[in-house]
Amino acid sequence: MADNQFKPLAEEQEFSINMGPQHPSTHGVLRLMLKLRGETVTEVKPQLGYIHRGIEKMCEKLTYPQTIHLTDRLDYLSAHTLNEAVCLAVENALEIEVSERVKYIRTILDELTRLASHQLWWCAFGMDLGALTTFFYGLRDREQILDIFEETCGGRLIVSYNVPGGLMNDIHPNFQKRVKDFIKYFKTKLPEYDQLLTGNPIMQERTKGIGFISKEDAISYGVTGPGGRGSGFSCDVRKHDPYMAYKYVKFNEILETEGDTFARYQVRMREMWESLSILEQLIDNIPDGDYAAKMKAIIKLPAGEYYQRVEAVRGEFGVYIVSDGNKTPYRMKFRSPNFSNLAALNLMAKDLKIADLIAIGGSMDFVVPDMDR
Repeated sequence: MADNQFKPLAEEQEFSINMGPQHPSTHGVLRLMLKLRGETVTEVKPQLGYIHRGIEKMCEKLTYPQTIHLTDRLDYLSAHTLNEAVCLAVENALEIEVSERVKYIRTILDELTRLASHQLWWCAFGMDLGALTTFFYGLRDREQILDIFEETCGGRLIVSYNVPGGLMNDIHPNFQKRVKDFIKYFKTKLPEYDQLLTGNPIMQERTKGIGFISKEDAISYGVTGPGGRGSGFSCDVRKHDPYMAYKYVKFNEILETEGDTFARYQVRMREMWESLSILEQLIDNIPDGDYAAKMKAIIKLPAGEYYQRVEAVRGEFGVYIVSDGNKTPYRMKFRSPNFSNLAALNLMAKDLKIADLIAIGGSMDFVVPDMDR
């Protein structure tokens, strides 16, 4: 039989398949429409909308303190930091300066939030690549931070601790001791992460040279956070536009230049050491003072436009408020890092394998509700 009578092989045909919206490696309700030639990805089209809640529209009917509680339903692994962004926007609009005590406590909780999120990223990233043991190690260590949150904030994941003018309540008497105990403990555990996963030759084979994005493309797509810094894009808001107690501490902005999946992995691993350093500089130096400023029962912002940005775990998170002078915002818009980071996925995954797409997605550390607002 002549060769031309055979049907084209799978590698010569183009298939369109769905990955998600209930796929374990999408880490949320995310649907990726893939075009494949065999196992080679020729196109990735993300599809959102499965958990859209209209949060920005809901804010128009809520008071400013009420809108805070919607932001921690976006990137729930950056809940404290996103709450802080709204509070900072309101405080700046009202020209309210919070106490030094509040600045230190907020910053400490910011870095604990970053560590807890990076721990969860590490354990899930390893599991995506087949290293199941990482999941147990990461969750074991993250539990200590969640216990600190529970004792001081009353919540473990959705903490709702920030309020305009300060904090919901003062820190627990055990707070400083428990944070210092955690710092000492985690310094001995981070090297275990490297022994278990970072130096693993299979892991390096799966990540080095995979999912490349150049510095220019990262800037063009607005890829911030570890995703952008893995390509050499200096975008850390804590350095470029310091807020709270970040102006009082010394730390390094972690940059890698390779722009691949392993570079993004390295950025997060090194960032955990920097977060521990920031905590060490602050925890014994929390000043005395009020934990909250006196605020009016009903908060009204002067008519105008206001913007505040912070360095969330996955990049720059921005809050844009348009006020007409009433107790509810005329318009509130959130600049979520995950949405911009997702836009670059096709660029990074094109012409690679499905297994590489899994690794790339893990290295970007997507949190889907932050994209699908």
